[in-house]
Amino acid sequence: MKTVDMDMAKNITKERLRQERVPKFEELDIKFKKAQEQGADTSEIEAAKKILRDITLKVDECTTLEELRAIRI
Repeated sequence: MKTVDMDMAKNITKERLRQERVPKFEELDIKFKKAQEQGADTSEIEAAKKILRDITLKVDECTTLEELRAIRI
């Protein structure tokens, strides 16, 4: 039976999530700038960006590989 280094698995998962969220951040940044230029409400965009920033915090709560694999952006 193989033993899993959960700390390493969590670090790998965090890095994966960071890479996956880059294009999402870029898209939201464009929407944010356009909304600002138009004087529109940006709270929804800001909330979406916060969710992306906080996604790596979910990793720390995981106790199994299955839980880590289930975290998606």
